[in-house]
Amino acid sequence: MHFRKHAPSGALIASLLAAPQLASAFYLPGVAPTSYKPNDLVPLYVNTIRPVAVHDAFLHSVVSYDYYQPLFQFCQPEGGPKSVGESLGSILFGDRIKTSPFELKMKQNETCKVTCPVTYHKGAALWLNQQIKNGLSINWLVDGFPAGQVYNTGNPGFLLGGEVNGEVVFNNHYDIFIEYHTPSASKDEHRVVGVLVQPESKKYSGEVKSDTCLQQSIPPLVLSETGDTEVTFTYSVYWISSPTAWATRWDKYLHVIDPKIHWFSLINSAVIVVFLVLTVMSVLIRALKKDIARYNRLDQINLDDLSGTSALEDGVQEDSGWKLVHGDVFRTPSHPLLLSVFLGNGAQLFVMTGFTIAFALLGFLSPSNRGSLGTIMVFLYTVLGFVGGYASARIYKSMQGEKWKLNIILTPLLVPSIVFSTFFLLDLFLWAKESSGAVPFTTMLVIILIWFVISVPLSFAGSWLGFRAPAIEAPVRTNQIPRQIPPATTYLRPIPSMLLVGILPFGAIFVELYFIMSSIWFSRIYYMFGFLFLCYGLMIMTCAAATILLVYFLLCAENYNWQWRAFLAAGTSAGYIFLNALVYWVSKLSLSGFAGSVLYIGYSLLISFLFFILTGSIGFFSSWWFVRKIYSSIKID
Repeated sequence: MHFRKHAPSGALIASLLAAPQLASAFYLPGVAPTSYKPNDLVPLYVNTIRPVAVHDAFLHSVVSYDYYQPLFQFCQPEGGPKSVGESLGSILFGDRIKTSPFELKMKQNETCKVTCPVTYHKGAALWLNQQIKNGLSINWLVDGFPAGQVYNTGNPGFLLGGEVNGEVVFNNHYDIFIEYHTPSASKDEHRVVGVLVQPESKKYSGEVKSDTCLQQSIPPLVLSETGDTEVTFTYSVYWISSPTAWATRWDKYLHVIDPKIHWFSLINSAVIVVFLVLTVMSVLIRALKKDIARYNRLDQINLDDLSGTSALEDGVQEDSGWKLVHGDVFRTPSHPLLLSVFLGNGAQLFVMTGFTIAFALLGFLSPSNRGSLGTIMVFLYTVLGFVGGYASARIYKSMQGEKWKLNIILTPLLVPSIVFSTFFLLDLFLWAKESSGAVPFTTMLVIILIWFVISVPLSFAGSWLGFRAPAIEAPVRTNQIPRQIPPATTYLRPIPSMLLVGILPFGAIFVELYFIMSSIWFSRIYYMFGFLFLCYGLMIMTCAAATILLVYFLLCAENYNWQWRAFLAAGTSAGYIFLNALVYWVSKLSLSGFAGSVLYIGYSLLISFLFFILTGSIGFFSSWWFVRKIYSSIKID
């Protein structure tokens, strides 16, 4: 999964307004360019081999492999490949960066350099041909910059092979075009600003000389599935001077894809939000002001002349039912412990997501620092365990919960355990497929250690402070005997109301979700954090407004069980996200293996579950604020 950010420069306000359409780049202090003198060795590292969409625009696999997976039989450097240090986020996102046998010397063109000869047996050939059909893409890094294919400069990587005249051919020769820039201050030092690779299939019949690979008559290489195939790997290096400055070398990858679609989606979502918010304001504010004024006027009359206003008061209460349930609206809901744990984790996710998008928007997650997005997400979610514990404790205490010890334990353990268990089970499939995307067992142990050493104690500290703080008192008293709830109309029943409320937040992020899905499954670099920031804000407002409107209608219908209804209705948008993932599976993916389908469905369910917790919490907290606001505005004896 690749999320990279290259933010526009300028002041904060200018960044927020112009980030969606600007692509000028800057690097953070400490990320310094590397300059090379002529004939200096420029490192070429190899990374994970990932599947991409082939000519039919379908993705046929979601399983990635290590570059030195034995069946590939790629040439290795002397002494064997060595791993290059990676961040935690880089490892979690499947990067496996290692040294290579390719020797690139600054400004020194070379042709037809032989890497090594290899013999492919029929078993390996059969497996490789299938991977070529699946559209596997090789990923290289030259001076930390990803190599792209000559005819596909928008995405990193180049194809393992292809089809020629109906036959599957294997690319064993690479023309490497390296663009370099010479700063004006120095003419003897140069910087790498672009890397393009044109892979070719060449069946060499004899000794490879310096001009052999330049011959046009060499037939393509087909790996035999019935016998052994001799393969010679070669490469050529061409250095090209470029006016592109080092600070803007990522712009070719970090352009906004289809900006008109993004703007149309953004305007469409904004119209939905404005319409919804105006509806809520017109319906609620006018109605509530009128109701509150009438209730308070009647209470005042009731103090002066109780007998003369009782009939009128009954009539008003018949018209407006939300005051009738004032004695039950703050009654403890069913399963308060589970609800408080979900809400604590939802608050934690909410703050983490907001900070992550803001950091990415402002350029703190440099694309030259691979995996920085994943690392900052893990770090923020771990540190924000304090927020989760505090929010869960305050909510549980306000609901008069008695199992406070269990609340303290479950808040940092329940949701993370569900996520980690699902992630571990899916990782087993990757291990079985010998995929490089499988997170190493040692990395999992590190994550568990970080969680229990940092996040769990912080969550306990937050819970302790939350339970020590004064309880959030309800503005009205709760009756001892619960009021009977009348039958609800069709649109206020649980399933219809959840479906109606859930589709609105999903509509606000639908288009941006498509691009995020493409970046996750098609190994594309995601750049549009300006659009994502605005869509996140629109989603929050839509989620809050729709849930508040539902809660108001429920209270008017004398249904005071609003807590779980608000959480589940807003969280239903996650169900639409999962349905969208299934549609995406049918329309954009063509996964042949069982493991690939399980991985796709499993990760989609995992993402949907986290989104359920996030949006459900937004719906609950906004409704909680609304209910407290309206009942604190009326006078009740």
